[in-house]
Amino acid sequence: MVSASSMLKLGKKLNEGKTKEVYELLDHSGCVLMQSKDQITAGNAARKDHMEGKASISNKTTSCIFKLLQEAGIKTAFVKKSSDTGFIATHCEMIPIEWVCRRIATGSFLKRNPGVKEGYKFSPPKIEIFFKDDANNDPQWSEEQLIAAKLNCAGLVIGQAEVDIMNHSTVAIFEILEKAWSTQDCTLVDMKIEFGVDVTKKEIVLADVIDNDSWRLWPSGDKTQQKDKQSYRDLKEITPEAMQMVKRNFEWVADRVELLLASQSQGRVVVLMGSISDLAHCEKIKKSCANYGIPCELRVTSAHKGPDETLRIKAEYEGDAIPTVFIAVAGRSNGLGPVLSGNTPYPVINCPPLTADWGAQDVWSSLRMPSGLGCSTVLSPEAAAQFTAQIFGLNNHLVWSKLRSGTLNTWISLKQADSKLRACSI
Repeated sequence: MVSASSMLKLGKKLNEGKTKEVYELLDHSGCVLMQSKDQITAGNAARKDHMEGKASISNKTTSCIFKLLQEAGIKTAFVKKSSDTGFIATHCEMIPIEWVCRRIATGSFLKRNPGVKEGYKFSPPKIEIFFKDDANNDPQWSEEQLIAAKLNCAGLVIGQAEVDIMNHSTVAIFEILEKAWSTQDCTLVDMKIEFGVDVTKKEIVLADVIDNDSWRLWPSGDKTQQKDKQSYRDLKEITPEAMQMVKRNFEWVADRVELLLASQSQGRVVVLMGSISDLAHCEKIKKSCANYGIPCELRVTSAHKGPDETLRIKAEYEGDAIPTVFIAVAGRSNGLGPVLSGNTPYPVINCPPLTADWGAQDVWSSLRMPSGLGCSTVLSPEAAAQFTAQIFGLNNHLVWSKLRSGTLNTWISLKQADSKLRACSI
């Protein structure tokens, strides 16, 4: 095993928790080393045991999960995995709150809410917040308590806007990981996360770690098959055999988080333009598709001037069993979209490059379809790519995660703009 400290110039120890240590990094400005320990705990360390290899397992899990979230578009403190047992992160001042998101009622929720039956499904997911205070067993807080506390982290006072951002972010992060775990026929029951304030950028980011201590995972939705830390909490006696069982569960999770970084389904977009003069319009579609990780090919064909070639190109993409969305880009009289839609079961989207002079008239050739045709019309190239992503996102969790992150980030940008405007007006 390669030691992180042998490859990085460590400064002082900034913090030490039950399962990790945080070190200043002298050769990475604004960053820290998050070093995991071979230790497993439960009940605020009321139970504590050494588990050989846990640091490596936890670090692998965290690194994969943060990479998945980052590629989706979630802002995190994660920079890169630096060794088997550590990763580099941006230096954050942690907000002393655990955000818990629940899809299914179980565990401590049932004790605090008598009468609710185990298995009750929350739609939307249930959010709870807990103040990190080991001496008082991390008491549950309300949003009002959190706002009233006026926590100051790295110069950022936690008010209503910041609480709202963390609230919405927690739900989005949960839903992205829930969708990812469903590809492994595994139910993400609940999870806890923490946020920090980047000391350089002064912005809230997902921080700390997300490993097998952070959630409940039930393969096939079956609690008896649980693979998370609950298997350790439930031990009546700590024996070598029992600890090996717990370790196997942690290894099972670590092996599968790597699979979450890849999609099991393929897909592509084929943009057919009626004229090379439409290339700039089509390039915008291709660029936007790339943002979702969707391959996009550009072709030139005219349904009016060469219908046989149009149908030949269509057949070329139907013959390899790769799920395909066709986007028809044709100005003036759009025959391309209707011809494609009438001759393929694959989705067809019209995205006509309308001009100022005849655009109001031309658009009707895309909107007014003969009976039996199901092609839609989207005028914006970027929106056409987004609509395509929504189609593929039904079966591709990586594309779906980018869409879900996009809605979150749009919401956050509006919230921040409103807060800045109010601050200027007061």
